[in-house]
Amino acid sequence: MNEKKVVEIKHLIKDYGVKGFQTRVLKGIDMEIYEKDFIAIMGPSGSGKTTLLNILSSIDKPTQGSVILDGNDITRISNQELSRLRRDKIGFIFQDYNLLDTMTLQDNIALPLSLNGVPTQTCMTKTKELAEMFGLIQHLDKYPYQLSGGQKQRGAASRALITDPEIIFADEPTGALDSKSGRDLLECLKQVNDQGRATILMVTHDALCASYAKDVYILSDGTIQCKLSRGASRKEFYDRIIDMQSSMGGELS
Repeated sequence: MNEKKVVEIKHLIKDYGVKGFQTRVLKGIDMEIYEKDFIAIMGPSGSGKTTLLNILSSIDKPTQGSVILDGNDITRISNQELSRLRRDKIGFIFQDYNLLDTMTLQDNIALPLSLNGVPTQTCMTKTKELAEMFGLIQHLDKYPYQLSGGQKQRGAASRALITDPEIIFADEPTGALDSKSGRDLLECLKQVNDQGRATILMVTHDALCASYAKDVYILSDGTIQCKLSRGASRKEFYDRIIDMQSSMGGELS
């Protein structure tokens, strides 16, 4: 097990609705995420996986429980401190890219550093390094409308990594991509994770996508039902995920 704990989740509970008419979506989640982990969260529709991701990434707050990141309980700190943690410690990859149409790909990738006042030369150097890794070096001067979906998503992943965050949260990162573009993105994410550049937590309904992770947590009815860990073979891991899907009655979508 890795030594450095990146995130610790303790007894996470989330209710929606008003008193007397509440629905409990998360029912006491406990989890520890370590440096260099690559975790996929799967589960049936309504299992709570997106709610869990939103809470871990500080988009939402739990009803009870705590999320410890960088020694801080992000559910209880001030908005100013939370903004600092989001800026310095967290990276996001969304399904719909969220690139700015009026900026080139290079400027989109460099944007988090530019907003932090990082010198232009440093921004350019880091942008080109990530563009090389994600196969985008020939596309840096293009605008998002000139790029394919896969290129845009790899650009979004580069932008998420440029601040060297503690953890990347990815919400269905291949959901809008064709199968080849999805595999290209996942190979890039696996590469940066294997190199120790990123701890990744990804929500997905796709078994192939999940098979690129090191561990898969299966959520059902607001609780963690099981954990699967990858061995030497990704194909064997994929088959085990499929078997788990079948045993739970179908797609973990």
